[in-house]
Amino acid sequence: MKLIHDSVSVPLVLVVEDEPGISTILAAYLERDGLRVQLAQDGNEAVQLFRQFQPDLVLLDIHLPHVDGIDVLRSIRDQGQTPVIMVTALADDVDKLVALRLGADDYVVKPFNPAEVVARVRAVLRRSQPRGEPRGAAPIRVGALEINEQDHIAVVYDSKGRPKPLSLTLTEFRLLSLLASQPKRCFSRSHLIDNCLPESDALERVIDSHLSKLRRKLQLAGQESLIETVRGIGYRLWPEA
Repeated sequence: MKLIHDSVSVPLVLVVEDEPGISTILAAYLERDGLRVQLAQDGNEAVQLFRQFQPDLVLLDIHLPHVDGIDVLRSIRDQGQTPVIMVTALADDVDKLVALRLGADDYVVKPFNPAEVVARVRAVLRRSQPRGEPRGAAPIRVGALEINEQDHIAVVYDSKGRPKPLSLTLTEFRLLSLLASQPKRCFSRSHLIDNCLPESDALERVIDSHLSKLRRKLQLAGQESLIETVRGIGYRLWPEA
């Protein structure tokens, strides 16, 4: 499908929506906000256009013809960490949580205000960009973990000093960076949402989903117990001595 806006100087948003009326409205609002827009009407087309255009963000409906949004999200995550905002019906709470466990960065529910969707898109795009640290800023080091916020890289060093890069979503990276910024401090779930999912109406249990996936990735890198749950409060990074 043809690009709605052909300038390459602004971010490209892939809108995956099978209802033409909704996709047209979203495209109009996004373009009015200065973004480029590419439209896909089903899951197969979404995967094809994602590979072809490499968008800066994907606005992805969960329920699609042929290949559903969850499978499209899996395909996107197999190829990298492009930001994804899921769109779902109000009753699809289980679908929302599944999508977040697979690495979605945010979600919106139908019916929605298109202006709010644009605000969510802008917020996630801001989170996906470097946070403006000065050049040469020192990375965060906690035990075997090293986080370079300027370059958006997190690695774990093994016993021989060899780095193992962590493949994290934007939200996972922000959560890990915040926890690592003050090791042993307990962060409440609401604090984590406010700082790592701004402009989001995410429930506190959504943070549990993100942290669960982050823990699994750390475990695969040999850091099984780096993130500790503080019952009834939140989470903290507790490096081994």
